[in-house]
Amino acid sequence: MQMQIGQTVEIVYLDKVGKITQRKIEVHSICDGRIRATCLTANSPRVFLESSILSWHPIQERRYA
Repeated sequence: MQMQIGQTVEIVYLDKVGKITQRKIEVHSICDGRIRATCLTANSPRVFLESSILSWHPIQERRYA
């Protein structure tokens, strides 16, 4: 399974100083190993290196009746 544009996912990420963080992101583009997304945790645009993502899974939208 691959991330898709427009998808909201939760990632576990190793940042450039070696800190492991968990974030919810909305994917805007994937190109050349870089994922441009809105970080919903920090509410700001970010670029993530695909090689630094340790794990990820899609977030299911909750539907209410």
